[in-house]
Amino acid sequence: MREIVFDTETTGLSFSAGDRLVEFGAIELVHRVPTGARFHRYFNPERAMPAEAQAVHGLSDAFLADKPLFADEVAALLDFLGDSPLVAHNAGFDFGFMNGELRRLGLAPLGPDRMVDTLQLARVRHPGAKHTLDALCSRYGIDRSHRVLHGALLDAELLAQVYVELTGGRQIGLGLAEAAVAPEPVPAAAAAHRQARPPRHFAPSDAERAAHAAFLETIKAPLWLADG
Repeated sequence: MREIVFDTETTGLSFSAGDRLVEFGAIELVHRVPTGARFHRYFNPERAMPAEAQAVHGLSDAFLADKPLFADEVAALLDFLGDSPLVAHNAGFDFGFMNGELRRLGLAPLGPDRMVDTLQLARVRHPGAKHTLDALCSRYGIDRSHRVLHGALLDAELLAQVYVELTGGRQIGLGLAEAAVAPEPVPAAAAAHRQARPPRHFAPSDAERAAHAAFLETIKAPLWLADG
C-alpha cells in the first residue's frame, strides 16, 4: 500500500485569517517502508512573514522572495500525492492550509477520507502522555538531534518513523509476525519404514565414577559436609 507522509510550514495559524502556505515536504511509503521518493517545495506566500512564524521555521521574506507561487507547483504536487492516504501530525491543520490553497485556485480539496492523523493515533496508543512530534521521537528512540528549527521535509521524515512505530513497529511488512507454518505430514508409507532409534544411556562408567571420587578427595572442608 502506498502512503504519503507530509508536513507544512505556514505564515501563521489560520488560512481564513490571511495566512499562507510557505513550505511543503512529503515522502512516499510503500508497505510502511520509505521508497526514497519525496516532494519538497518552498512557496512565496505573497505576504510578509510574521516574526513569530519565522522564529518557528526560520523562513524569511528575503529567502522566500524568489520562490515559486503555490499555483506554479500545484500540478506537480497533486501528481506526487496521487490518490494515496495522506499522513500528517495534527492533520486537520495541514489539510486546512492545503485545501485553502487548492480552493483559492478553484481546485478540488483533499477529501477527509484520505486523512491519517498521527496525533489521534498517538492519543489512542499513549493516553495521558505527551503527543508532540518531539515527544514521540523521544518515546520511540528516533534521533532528532539535527532538528534545530521546524522544517516540512525534515518533520515528514521524522513523522514517517513515528508513524511506523504507532502502527506496529519496524517489523511491519516483513512477515515476522505471521503464524508458523505447520510441518508437512509424513506419508504413511514412509512412516512405516522408519525404525526407532535404540535408547541412549548416559550413566557414567566405573572409571568416570572413580575419577570423580578421587577429585572430591582433593577438596578440603567441602561445603556439603559442613554442619547445617
